[in-house]
Amino acid sequence: MYSTQPTSALLRRSQSKGNSVAFLDRLDRAWSLSRSNLCVGLDPDPSKMPRRFSSQPNGIADFCIEIINATADLVCAFKPQIAYFAAQRAEDQLETICNYIRSSHPDVVLILDAKRGDIGSTAANYAIEAYDRFGADAVTVNPYLGTDSVEPFFEAGGGVIGLCRTSNPGGDDLQMLDTGGEPLFVRVAEMIAQRWSRLGDCGLVVGATYPNELSRVRQIVGDLPILVPGVGAQGGSADEVKANGSRSDGHGIIVNSSRAVLYASSGDDFASAARLVADDTRQSCSP
Repeated sequence: MYSTQPTSALLRRSQSKGNSVAFLDRLDRAWSLSRSNLCVGLDPDPSKMPRRFSSQPNGIADFCIEIINATADLVCAFKPQIAYFAAQRAEDQLETICNYIRSSHPDVVLILDAKRGDIGSTAANYAIEAYDRFGADAVTVNPYLGTDSVEPFFEAGGGVIGLCRTSNPGGDDLQMLDTGGEPLFVRVAEMIAQRWSRLGDCGLVVGATYPNELSRVRQIVGDLPILVPGVGAQGGSADEVKANGSRSDGHGIIVNSSRAVLYASSGDDFASAARLVADDTRQSCSP
């Protein structure tokens, strides 16, 4: 039986300002211990999960925890996508999952994929949701509202990962707009590297489907971590991500694979099948 005892991220951070471990330090430790750049995304879709979980009241949590246990020693991070839980009215199960990761796999970084973006007290409440309710080490945010919209996240003490060059084709609509001779995603990378990094621990999102842009962003941001979705079901190459996004030490990237790992099998062997896919991806994207 797994523990569902809640843990306060804000308490952890207040303790970690003296003794605590900040997001970038935790991430460096996770890379070092796991020798892996792989992140498994937790995007639970009941229609794709083995049928036995649909009849269980906590089936989403049970499914995700089996995936976590099967892959935890292969990853540097887990990344639950909040929309998949909210759509099923399963935010309480997301809390259970996050608490489980914290208690059972404490060296693995927890990233909440929420893509929040708002200002003032609304942003402050989103920060409470991410860091206190779900205990995340970092949360993804939309940078479109500018630096003041992310300040509450930094003030709360958590990691902030800004969308820069996303993996979807429609990202071109705005991200490739010319802004004084450079595409907008370059300006976003510069803002995060030059302004956000002074406020606290931060990183960027760059899709695996754009390896050339990934290389460009790495040149701009130095050693900041880059979360790279799009490997697996979206067609991104783990080998290309490694070649274009890694730091000199072979780390610096958090290579996310979700559906390819979660739904490697719909049978009773789903967990072992997930592990095989995760291990194969890990070997392709890690030092």
